[in-house]
Amino acid sequence: MNDAGLRERKKAATRAALSEAAMRLAEEHGVEHVTAEAIADAAGVSPRTFHNYFANKEEAILAATWDFVRDVVAALRARPAGESALEALRHIADDLTATSGASVERIAARMRLMETSPALSSRNDVLREEVGRMVVDAVAERSGTDPDRDLYPRLLVASLHAALNAAMDVWRAGKTGRDLTDLLTEAFDQLDAGLREPPR
Repeated sequence: MNDAGLRERKKAATRAALSEAAMRLAEEHGVEHVTAEAIADAAGVSPRTFHNYFANKEEAILAATWDFVRDVVAALRARPAGESALEALRHIADDLTATSGASVERIAARMRLMETSPALSSRNDVLREEVGRMVVDAVAERSGTDPDRDLYPRLLVASLHAALNAAMDVWRAGKTGRDLTDLLTEAFDQLDAGLREPPR
C-alpha cells in the first residue's frame, strides 16, 4: 500500500474511533453531558484532532449513520444497470442487514438518543438534507429521471425513509417477536407492491 493509501486508512480509523467514542459516551452519560474534549480523550487523540474531523459532538455522534447512508449511495451506483432503483436498494438492504446488523442497531440507538436531545435532532435534520440529496440524485440516475422535474426519485426516497422508520419503530416496540431483517423485508415488499418505476 502506498503512503497516500495508508494515510487515508489512518484518517478513516481515527474518524471511526471518534464517532464510536462519542456514541458510547452519549449512551452512558446523555448527549448534553458529553464534550468534545471527553470524546477526544476517550479516543486517545487531542481536542484539536477532534475538530479536524467534526464541527461538534452532535456531528460525531451521527457520523456513522450518515457514513452508512453514503455507503448505500456508493453501492446503489455500483449495482447492475438493469435493476430498478427499488430493486437495487432492496439488494443493498439485504446485504447490509446480513453483514452489518450491528450497524443497523447502532442507527436505532442514535434514533433513541435523538428523542432526548433537540440539538442532536436538529443536526440530524441538516445532515439528512445534505445526504438525502445524494440518495435522490443516485435514484434519479438509475431511473432516468430528473430530481428537479420528476416526482419519482424524491417520492421513492421519501417512501423508503418512511418504510424504514416504520420497520424500526415496530422492531423497537418489541411486541412482534420479529427481527429487524424480517420487518425490513416486509417494508420493501409493501413498497414494491405499489411504487413502480415510471417508463423511460
